[in-house]
Amino acid sequence: MLMRIRSLSAALPLLLAAALAVSGCASAPAGGGDVARALRSRGLDPATVVIPHEISEEMQIWVHREVPDSTPIDQRLGRLLAAIIDPGGLKVEYEPRHTATAREVFRSRRANCLAFTALFVGLAREVGVPVSYLDVDDIEKFEKEGDLVVVSGHVSAGYNSGSELKILDFSAAPTVQYRKVHLISDLTAVALYHSNLGAEALRAGQNDEALAWLRKSVTIDPDLGRAWVNYGVALRRGGDLKAAEAAYRKALELEPTAVSAYQNLAALLRLRGDDAEAGDLLALSERQGTRNPFIYLALGDLSLAHGRPEEARRFFRKSLRLYPKSAEPYAAMGLLALSTGDTSDAARWLRKAVAIDQENDRVKELASRLGKGGRG
Repeated sequence: MLMRIRSLSAALPLLLAAALAVSGCASAPAGGGDVARALRSRGLDPATVVIPHEISEEMQIWVHREVPDSTPIDQRLGRLLAAIIDPGGLKVEYEPRHTATAREVFRSRRANCLAFTALFVGLAREVGVPVSYLDVDDIEKFEKEGDLVVVSGHVSAGYNSGSELKILDFSAAPTVQYRKVHLISDLTAVALYHSNLGAEALRAGQNDEALAWLRKSVTIDPDLGRAWVNYGVALRRGGDLKAAEAAYRKALELEPTAVSAYQNLAALLRLRGDDAEAGDLLALSERQGTRNPFIYLALGDLSLAHGRPEEARRFFRKSLRLYPKSAEPYAAMGLLALSTGDTSDAARWLRKAVAIDQENDRVKELASRLGKGGRG
């Protein structure tokens, strides 16, 4: 677990770039009044919108005790971080699926990167350090849950002193040299919070709740491409394919490099029978250089279904290179071998897959088919 503050030279051009691969951004944080005005301009009552970095009176008292006003400003961030994570302080612990407000984290002591950032932003501003939300493009993780592939990015906090950018690290990912760090506005951070809760509702199978969170997210920040993708998934699950297609196309309009938008739209078009455009979209997503191993599994499955085993083999091997610790690419290679009649090779792949995860659905399918002598 990384919990520290690192410094980067403010001269690096990417640090303050007003472009963000997964959300809209701005060059400076929007204050509470600015957020409220922006929400009203979008037809939203600010009282109905959760502001994740708002802190309570109890938290104000706590932070001024831990970081007295006499503390030099260049020491306040380090002192605050120590107070939040040390065993003698709040001892906040990382929990990847726990999106929460600053107040909730203060009570539960658990947070994912967005929740921890909201806590840090609210408390740092209270002690006079004008920190901002940051999006870090270098950290990305893929997980598969049923028919969902969850792509997790990384949000953090930063303080630009004029000569350097101090970045808070709170992530389960290994230490990397950040190359793509972008300031995002408070409004975008609020939309990200709502989008995260919508995605969590999707993962829990609560589609109506997901729709409510995600509809509000894209209203709060209509330029947040990630939220439009999530909204499209919820709409598709709810059976509104036309609206889902519009949401995916909106995401592509906002972020032409958003691979997940290409892939979700392609899947929807294929479901509708429009194979030609779906194929074109998948080809475009390939050229974006996706790091998502599951899209290669899906492409391999498609190639195999259409009688192109060598093409399937190339896709499965790409997935294997990206995700060597998952059983699924090994099982896919085994099913491919089985389709060509090579039961010995299929059994070899099965042994590798079982050593990683014998409960994986694809591994179970391969084991079952091999148990039947390789017959489909």
